[in-house]
Amino acid sequence: MNFLSDTTAPAHPALIEAIGAANAGFAASYGADEISARVEARLKTIFETDLKLLFAVSGTASNALALSALCPAHGAILCHDEAHIHRDERGAPEFFTGGAKLIPLAGAHAKISLEALDRALGEIPEGFVHSSPARVLSLSNLTESGTAYTPAEVADRAERIHARPAFVHMDGARFSNALVTLGCTPAELTWKAGVDALCFGATKNGALGAEAIILFPSVMDRFEELQARQKRAGHMAPKMRFLAAQFEAWLKDDLWLDLAGTANAHARALAGGLDALDGVEVMHPVQGNEVFIRLPEALGDRLVAAGARFYQWPDGSCRFVTSWCTQASEISALLDAARA
Repeated sequence: MNFLSDTTAPAHPALIEAIGAANAGFAASYGADEISARVEARLKTIFETDLKLLFAVSGTASNALALSALCPAHGAILCHDEAHIHRDERGAPEFFTGGAKLIPLAGAHAKISLEALDRALGEIPEGFVHSSPARVLSLSNLTESGTAYTPAEVADRAERIHARPAFVHMDGARFSNALVTLGCTPAELTWKAGVDALCFGATKNGALGAEAIILFPSVMDRFEELQARQKRAGHMAPKMRFLAAQFEAWLKDDLWLDLAGTANAHARALAGGLDALDGVEVMHPVQGNEVFIRLPEALGDRLVAAGARFYQWPDGSCRFVTSWCTQASEISALLDAARA
C-alpha cells in the first residue's frame, strides 16, 4: 500500500527490455542515434505537427532547460504558487535562466485563475525598465493538486500571454494522466491550444528515468540554444539512445496511455471508497492519479498502522498517488483498513 509517489514505482518491464535491446553494438551519441530519430518521428505523428525533441533524465532538468531557452535572464515566468518549478526545484529555473524572476499566481485547485493572470499582466507593464517583463507562462498539467487544464482553459490563458512577446511552457510530468482523463488528443492539449514547449514526462508513468523536451513550431528555432544549454549544464546524456529506447517502448501500441489509464482508475476507486467514510473530505477533483483527502487523525493513524504509505501535504490534507503498477488488492486493503 505504497501511495507516496509514482516516482517510487518500478519501471515497466517493456521499457527495461527496450534498454537491453538498445544495448547491442555501437550507436551515435548525444541523440544522433537511430532510436532517437524514430522517437522524434513517432512524436510528430502523435502530436500531428513538426517538432524538435531533446531528452533529459529528470523533470527538474527538463523544466529548467526548457524555461532557459524561452525566458531571458531579465524576464519573468508566471506560474501557479503551487507549481513544481516554484516549490520543488530548489531554484533550478532561476539558476538555468541566469536569474529570471518567478512570479507565483493564485487559483483554485492549483490552476492559475484568469483573474489572477489578468491582474498580474496589468501590473507588469511592457517596456518599463524597472520591472521584469512577463516572457513565459508555465502551466502544469496535471497540476500539483492533481487537476487537469482542459484545452479551452489552456487556450484562454495562452491567448492572454501571447498578446505579449511571450511563450507558454507546459510542465507535463503527468501529461499522460491528464490526457486520458480529458479524452482529447495530444495536439489539442498542447500546440493547438497555444503551448509552445512541452516537458513530456515518462518517469512517473513507467520509465526508468526519461523525459522529453518538445519544442513546437513556434519555438523550434530555439533548439540549438536548448542543446547548447543542456551541454553547458552537464545534462546532455552521451548515450542518449537508452533514454530514447524507453520512449520508443512507452509509446508503442499506446502503452503510455494504458498505464496512465490504470493509474487513474485506481485513484478514482481509492477516492470514492474513502469519500464514503464519515469525516473524510476530498480536497480537489480527482482528474488523474493523485488524491488529496483530509482525514480524521485517528483514521490516518489507523491507515499508517496497517502499512499504508502516503504524504502529509502542507495544506493539511493527505496525498495518495497511484501508479501503473498499483493493484486493486492494495486499494481494497486500504479501504478495509479504513473501515475497520
